[in-house]
Amino acid sequence: MRNIIITDLTRFSQPIDVCTAGTDISSSNCIRPMPYLKAAACEKLGLLPGAILRGDFVPISGVTGPHQEDAKYSKLEFVGPCTSAEFKDALRAGLFKSVEEGFAIKLGANQKHVPIGHLLRRSIITIAVNPNSIRIVEDGYKPGKIRVHFTDGAGRQFRYLPITDLGFHRYAERHFADQNLPSLNAFIGSQPEAYLRLGLSRAHQIGGTSGYWMQVNGIYTFPDFVKEIRSYK
Repeated sequence: MRNIIITDLTRFSQPIDVCTAGTDISSSNCIRPMPYLKAAACEKLGLLPGAILRGDFVPISGVTGPHQEDAKYSKLEFVGPCTSAEFKDALRAGLFKSVEEGFAIKLGANQKHVPIGHLLRRSIITIAVNPNSIRIVEDGYKPGKIRVHFTDGAGRQFRYLPITDLGFHRYAERHFADQNLPSLNAFIGSQPEAYLRLGLSRAHQIGGTSGYWMQVNGIYTFPDFVKEIRSYK
């Protein structure tokens, strides 16, 4: 049995399943429990970012591509919430200065994917960003949807990345519907520290290009956060 601190709780277009990932407390490795948990089970277990989840996790052999964190699980049990310091340590276990460093790739202009065949041993990284560089915005191509801009530690700007952070996306959508995104952006910018969990999708094609596409799995601020974001209510 191992304990992991949940760092990623991400949504799909169909809300039945939820993708979770966390940091193994003993090894600092990232683990993605597979198959995906049901949203109802996550709510029943009380699984939110910062939750400590205990279970038997066995790496899946023969995985291809960057999703090397996949692990079979059994006997899942919610232990309780971790402290703010423990959560920050769990995030920083996967910390890289830049997106290029984390995904071991030189990106072209406006590139938002890792090509299929690119050798990579991870599909989730953490980057520390200037909170003032984060902006939640309306999707430039799909009016009514929201996306995120940010600048990584190397000064590279990323624009219109999808937000898959389940709680944050739900909260931000309500603010967008109320035409109140500026207040959310102002709160983020007011915090001394911000960390993003950047993940890669499973392989698929967008606009004729196949690859593993970048998505923002988690948006976390310190020392304060909006409690409604990390809630099922």
